[in-house]
Amino acid sequence: MSSLNKGAAKVEVRLRWDPSPLGAPPSDLDIIAATYRAASPHGAPAYLVHFDSRSPDGTITLNRDSKNGKGLGDDEVMTLELDRLSPDYSRVLVGIAIQQRGGHLTFADIANPAVRLTEGYNKLSETDFSPVATSTAATVAEFIRDGSSAWQFRAVLRGFDADPDSFARTMGA
Repeated sequence: MSSLNKGAAKVEVRLRWDPSPLGAPPSDLDIIAATYRAASPHGAPAYLVHFDSRSPDGTITLNRDSKNGKGLGDDEVMTLELDRLSPDYSRVLVGIAIQQRGGHLTFADIANPAVRLTEGYNKLSETDFSPVATSTAATVAEFIRDGSSAWQFRAVLRGFDADPDSFARTMGA
């Protein structure tokens, strides 16, 4: 395990929300990670991890994927093993998107949404999305490989009005 002074090594993104009220359609939030090549850190993502997927090399994995917010504790969990990520990549952006399913839901419409990022027992950041309540998606974290090859964490909360597919393409621009 690394300390923050040595850079982030293995990070967990933990997303939770309460189920929709009785009779309402289920709310579905998704964690999305976009990985960018060192040659183009602000270009198109090299690959995305979301919706029951993992990175090609297994360093970023969606461990739990809820479609409705039911259950105890965290509804979705993603693990980022940054210390194992190839030197070909220099930037990883993490975001949360609401599946729209024919409607237009914002974070204000979701019951108690929150995301927490941890490295081991250290909490890196936590938010309840209230600063971006009128958004349908948001970036929540950015990891950038510095000159010493250590991964630096930056809490980023930036709201978008986008469906999960278009958000995934534009979240790192």
